[in-house]
Amino acid sequence: MVVPYEGQSFSTLRRQCQQNGHLFEDPLFPAVDQSLFYQNNRIGRVTWKRPKELCSDPQLFVDGISAHDLHQGHLGNCWFVAACSGLASRESLWQKVIPDWKDQEWNKDKPESYAGIFHFRFWRFGEWVDVVIDDRLPTVNGELVYCHSNDRNEFWSALVEKAYAKMFGCYEALDGGNTADALVDFTGGVSEPLDLMENGLKEDEEKRNELFERVLKVHNRGGLISCSIRATSAADMEAKLDCGLVKGHAYAVTDVRRVRLGHGLLAYLKSDKLTMIRMRNPWGEREWNGPWSDSSEEWKKVSKSEREKIGVTVCLLLADMMTFDDFLTHFTDLILCRLINTSYLSVHKTWEEAVLRGSWCRHDDPLLNRAGGCSNNKQTFLQNPQYVFDVKKPEDEVLICLQQKDRRARLREGRGENLAIGFDIHKVELNRIYRMHIAQQKVGGSIYINSRSVFVRIDLKEGRYVIIPTTFDPGLEGDFLLRVFTDVSSDCKELILHEPPQTCWSGLCGYPSLVTQVHIMEARGLAGQDSDGVSDPYVIISCEGEKVRSSIHKNTCSPVFDTKGLFYRKRANRPVSIEIYNHNVLKDSFLGQVTLPAEQGHFQQTLHLRDKGNRSNSDLPGNVTVAILTSSVLTNI
Repeated sequence: MVVPYEGQSFSTLRRQCQQNGHLFEDPLFPAVDQSLFYQNNRIGRVTWKRPKELCSDPQLFVDGISAHDLHQGHLGNCWFVAACSGLASRESLWQKVIPDWKDQEWNKDKPESYAGIFHFRFWRFGEWVDVVIDDRLPTVNGELVYCHSNDRNEFWSALVEKAYAKMFGCYEALDGGNTADALVDFTGGVSEPLDLMENGLKEDEEKRNELFERVLKVHNRGGLISCSIRATSAADMEAKLDCGLVKGHAYAVTDVRRVRLGHGLLAYLKSDKLTMIRMRNPWGEREWNGPWSDSSEEWKKVSKSEREKIGVTVCLLLADMMTFDDFLTHFTDLILCRLINTSYLSVHKTWEEAVLRGSWCRHDDPLLNRAGGCSNNKQTFLQNPQYVFDVKKPEDEVLICLQQKDRRARLREGRGENLAIGFDIHKVELNRIYRMHIAQQKVGGSIYINSRSVFVRIDLKEGRYVIIPTTFDPGLEGDFLLRVFTDVSSDCKELILHEPPQTCWSGLCGYPSLVTQVHIMEARGLAGQDSDGVSDPYVIISCEGEKVRSSIHKNTCSPVFDTKGLFYRKRANRPVSIEIYNHNVLKDSFLGQVTLPAEQGHFQQTLHLRDKGNRSNSDLPGNVTVAILTSSVLTNI
């Protein structure tokens, strides 16, 4: 579904202009200084001109669209230009951002159909937004002020930039930004920033190879990639290194591949390949002067057919190519924007996506407050929104992205700073359906940063988990979007209720007076019932007719179950039953059980397993370690 920005319909407005014989003038983004700057004009006298006033034959595209079309203008928006360069290399992506491009192109045969109006689409906070603009562009001395193409009569980049600036309030709003955000806006994907200085990556060959495979996979599956060399001070910004690269500058990665070395049949038989990466500088200049740079001796090791295959004759004019090892030596930051495939018709991995919108809202009542801050704020942390999801495979790769509403458009009001946001992931009871009131087992989470979004990729074992998205400081308000991607549907939803609701049946059937958490930690010395002397045990916790069953642990007599169940109890005298079984193909076999009263308080016990019934000498091999927490206040666990 596509939503018109500020209710402006492109087709309606264009039809009106064609009927009236007037070129479109956008009342929401007029040709005035307020559309350029927050306050003061910093570039002198600006004249707004339509493309027809700048050249005789304007076009959206000249000889197609290319990453080499773009040049950064008088704005510090290399982050945006780098994202555009990546976009231009992916036809399926730019055709989403520039819809109906043939219909929008200047038509020489029907000049009367031209209405001076264009529209572009960006993914914003969970939906595609259609942004309408007129074609008046800011110029100084007859030259475009901001983003422009190599060809003077090609205008797609300048028009896309204008639509993007409109969405943020003015052009100056694009001065300094985050490439990861622009990549998401162009694709609807999720961006994963990677710090190449962490985890000993540069020194560990195995980690380097693993990263290359990840980068290659994102590239081959149509994702967008950006990289940069971190500037540590203002003086460092745009400092040119001896190798020709520039600090504090966003580069678009335009190719990732293995390049075959050698010539002729022998090269194919040897299968000697280099891992290589190519990037483009938004200034439109080639810079890298190290190995595999333009005219370097290294290219003699590659056959002519291999060079043509990778387009090396073109890329060396305006792009830098280097080995992946050299790339890791010089670059400090990498952004992988994955296109999350949710189509079952695809040959690639299909993800199940859950999209949930929420808000951080202050309230004086602790049960209603949803702005508790990060886990440093122990009294209020669990007052934040909570979202429960299930991992239904023995282990699953889970992608989680938390995004806040972009505040860049509010910079003119002095309220444009993003909140510092992040989230924690807690493993909880397998049957939890009400909000957490005490911290559970934290298994992961994001950093806290004042960027528009934070992302975590994590491997989780089968079970139930709760995501707690928060601002760093308590009491801050804002809207957010939570996206959770799993291999199997996670049934992700918000936890809203604090305890079982009272209904008209509560008086007749009773209402819980106790809440009990049962944690089966581990078992030791179970009977080995299978032919190989071990078992495939699982545990069942039962309380007042409700059961919670763990996953199966293969080939062990000492499983670490780490399984929790939560029970709201009406009858305090009814014991909790814990039974352990061995999984078999035809019929599961009994390994032992324990029963115990769940009195108020918190205790941990290791109990010997017993047989069913009350027979004497009924001990069975093994024991189980259990932790029990019971409270008469239903909102205590």
